[in-house]
Amino acid sequence: MLSTLRNAWRVPEIRKKMLFTFLLLLVYRLGSSIPVPYMDKQVIAELFNASKGGILDFLDMMGGGNFSNFSIFATNIYPYITASIVIQLLTIAIPALEEIAKEGEEGSKKIARYTRYLGIVLALIQAIGFTFGMFSSALTATGILQQMIVILSLVAGTCFLVWLGDMITEKGIGNGISLLIFIGIISRLPKDMIFSIKSVQAGNLNPVKLIIFVVFMIVTIAFVVALQEGERRVPVQYAKRVVGRKMYGGQNTHIPIKVSMSGVMPVIFASSLLAFPATIAMFSKGGMGQWITKYLTPQGSVGIWVYSVLNILLIMFFTYFYTAIQFNTVEYSKNLQQNGGFIPGIRPGRPTSEYLTRTVNRITFVGGLALALLASLPIILSKVLGMNVNFGGTAVIIVVGVALETVRQLEAQMLMRHYKGFLN
Repeated sequence: MLSTLRNAWRVPEIRKKMLFTFLLLLVYRLGSSIPVPYMDKQVIAELFNASKGGILDFLDMMGGGNFSNFSIFATNIYPYITASIVIQLLTIAIPALEEIAKEGEEGSKKIARYTRYLGIVLALIQAIGFTFGMFSSALTATGILQQMIVILSLVAGTCFLVWLGDMITEKGIGNGISLLIFIGIISRLPKDMIFSIKSVQAGNLNPVKLIIFVVFMIVTIAFVVALQEGERRVPVQYAKRVVGRKMYGGQNTHIPIKVSMSGVMPVIFASSLLAFPATIAMFSKGGMGQWITKYLTPQGSVGIWVYSVLNILLIMFFTYFYTAIQFNTVEYSKNLQQNGGFIPGIRPGRPTSEYLTRTVNRITFVGGLALALLASLPIILSKVLGMNVNFGGTAVIIVVGVALETVRQLEAQMLMRHYKGFLN
C-alpha cells in the first residue's frame, strides 16, 4: 500500500488528484469546527457526558465528531445514504424508475437527482428533530427566523457534504462519500484510544480486557483485508476461429469473482439504517424512548442481541443486493457466448448463466456472513467485557475497506496511464 502511494505521488497527474482529494477532506474537517448558531454548546456537552458510552457517542463516532460539536455537518452525509437506499429499492419495485435507470448516463443523472432531492427532505426532517427534539434544551433561538437559521444551517451542511463527495469522486481519488465517512471515523480514533488509556489508569477498565479487545481488532483487520482481496477464479476458454488467413482465440483465462464484490457498502447501509431507531429514541421522551433503547439499540440488555441479529440480516441482504446489481450472470453468459468463450464442462448460454449464479450465490453468502459477523462480534465483545468502545467492527470494516478500495483505484489509474503512454 505504501509503495503504491509513493509511486502514485511521483506521477504529476495523479498527484494533483491526490492533493485535490486531500484539500477537500481538509475542508470537511475545518467545517466540522464551525458551530451551528443559537445552540448552547455547554448544554450539548452535558448531554454527551450524561450519555457516555451510549447512543449519542455511537452516533457521534459515525458522524466524525460533528454531533458532539453540533457543527454545521451535524446531520452528516447519512440522510443522503438513506435516500440512496430508498431510491435503489424503489427502482426495483417501481417499473417507471426501473425504465429511467436503464436509460444509460441520462437515466443515471435523473436517479442521482431524485436521490439528492430525497436526501434534502430527510436532512430537513432530521434537522427539525435535532433542533426541537433531541437538543431542544440547548436551543437559544427566540424567534422563528433564528430557528430557521439553525435548521437551514444543518440542511446546508448535508448538501455541502454531498457536493464534496461528488467532487472527490469526479475529480479526485476514490469514492467521495465513502472517504468522508472514512475520515470522520478516523478522526475519532485518537479520542477513543485516549479515553481507553485513561480508563485503565483510573482503574475503571481491566488492562487485560483492553489487550484482548485490541488483539481481536487486529485479527479483524487482517481478516477484512483477506476478505476484500479474496476471489474465486472461474476458468474460461475461448474457441479457435479462423478469419481469413489468421487464427483467433484458443487462449485460456478466468473470471475473477470477488468474495466481497460489494465492498463496504452493505456495512455502511446497514449501519445507516440501524442508527435510525437510536435517533428516534433520542427524539422520544419517556416510555417509548426507553423501550427503543432497551430493545433496538446496542446499549440495551436485550437490544444488543436484536441489534446484532438485524445487523447480520441487513448486511447479508445488501451484500446480495449489490452483488446482483454489479454482476449480471445472464449478460455475462451472453457476452461469453458471443465471443466464443465457454467454461470447461459447462454448455454455453443458460447452463453457463445458472452455473455462474450458483457460484456467485455461494461466494456471496460466505462473504456476506463474514462481513456481518465481523461487524457484530466486536459490539458483543465490548458489551461482554464491559467496555464503552464505539470503534467496533463496523468502523474497522469501513476504514479498512475504503483504504483498500482507494489504493486499488490508484493502481488502476497508474495502469491506465502506463497503457496510454505505451499507445502514444
